[in-house]
Amino acid sequence: MEPQGSSFSASLHASMAEVAEYGPFFVLQIGGDDAGWHSVRYDYERGFTDLVEATAAKYGTDELRVGASIAQLGHAARLWSPALGAVLGHGVLPDLSALDRADDGPRLRLKTLSGRRVGTEEEAADLLYETVVRGHLEPLAAGLRVRVASGLLYGNAASALAEAGRSVVAARPDLTAPARRLLTTLLGRGGLAGKGVLAPDLTFRRTTCCLYYRVPDGTKCADCALLEE
Repeated sequence: MEPQGSSFSASLHASMAEVAEYGPFFVLQIGGDDAGWHSVRYDYERGFTDLVEATAAKYGTDELRVGASIAQLGHAARLWSPALGAVLGHGVLPDLSALDRADDGPRLRLKTLSGRRVGTEEEAADLLYETVVRGHLEPLAAGLRVRVASGLLYGNAASALAEAGRSVVAARPDLTAPARRLLTTLLGRGGLAGKGVLAPDLTFRRTTCCLYYRVPDGTKCADCALLEE
């Protein structure tokens, strides 16, 4: 995806700055010094090892698959949030193919910002799925050094998507209807299909569990499949 002239570039930068105000997961740093950053592709090839181990240590568990699940869930949220916010709020999609991750944590950035305009909701769903799931979450899953069920990881992706949608609507209630339609369409795509049920108020009940309940003092999340009806 390439910028479509200086006016589009300025509009895209303004859109991403506005989206960043929706919440911390919507913040995508643009530019700045390269020191302290590395390509996220390097992480995928190495199995996200440092973040998996750091996440397991943070939550006090020796189960690396739990650390992997929680780290992947957080990464999915940081991918979906700015992309979904930009599409719903401004009809644009940033190019996330050359994404960097902070050396010391999960923060993300782009050296330069480019993107494209998005037309129909079907086109938006296709592009978002290709950008986030195909472009990032599937390579991450393929590189993991610990065994985590693919259904669980797709379930995390679906849960993160639904949460991103709710956050967009919390910041922009006027986007409730288009958000509901786009999330419904996306949740029927590829590996996201069958991973949960989206209610009209955008609450989500997943069919898998992220394993957070297995950390010390952990609980089952509000959308967990293990919760009793």
